[in-house]
Amino acid sequence: MTDRSGAQAEAGHGPALRVLDLGKRVRLPEGELVILEDVGFDVAHGETVAIVGASGSGKSTLLSLMAGLDLPSDGSVRLDGAPLSTLDEDGRARVRGEKVGFVFQSFQLLPSLTALENVMLPLELRGDRDAEGPARAILGKVGLARRLGHYPRQLSGGEQQRVALARAFVTRPSLLFADEPTGNLDTHTGEAIIELLFALNKDAGTTLVLVTHDEHLAERCSRLLRLDSGRLVADESRAA
Repeated sequence: MTDRSGAQAEAGHGPALRVLDLGKRVRLPEGELVILEDVGFDVAHGETVAIVGASGSGKSTLLSLMAGLDLPSDGSVRLDGAPLSTLDEDGRARVRGEKVGFVFQSFQLLPSLTALENVMLPLELRGDRDAEGPARAILGKVGLARRLGHYPRQLSGGEQQRVALARAFVTRPSLLFADEPTGNLDTHTGEAIIELLFALNKDAGTTLVLVTHDEHLAERCSRLLRLDSGRLVADESRAA
């Protein structure tokens, strides 16, 4: 399933993400558990890709491997040309800091930091001299200009996910991973977050890879990858 990458390589442009023959196994007392087996695909720059499948199909494990949060048992991952699977933990963290944004189902905001401080944090960790200016600007863009000094416990679930979106996009990542970004939200709030996510993504020109069990959300993407029992069983392009 890597035909697309050949054309990109010939044109001198490698894929944003290359997953090659990826496998993940874990040893349990009762034997070996295969979570992923022989998964391979490329993601082009600017693509929006949904990874779908039933619970236990390997979606979140695949995302962790693609982001370099975990290492595969077999195969390799190249993120914007960087060989994640052969880098040490510090090297993978450096690539993520330079190129990747994350949005999680559980928001993962630091409770001791205000909305503004949560969004400033990745810029500060990267060593940017001005973290507050960009953080204020993007929080305004997601509709939270009046909530900068509020702590996560003072924000609704939808507001917390808006902060998380701002934090993900403030570094202007080349690739954004989203893991069930509306999973903890009611339907109305989730729809608003979906609209905001795709608007921010289009504005930034980011490559988006999202894991979801929500077929409606998946339909917003230009491509759908379907996992079943750890194997890639469908790779469909569609109108976004």
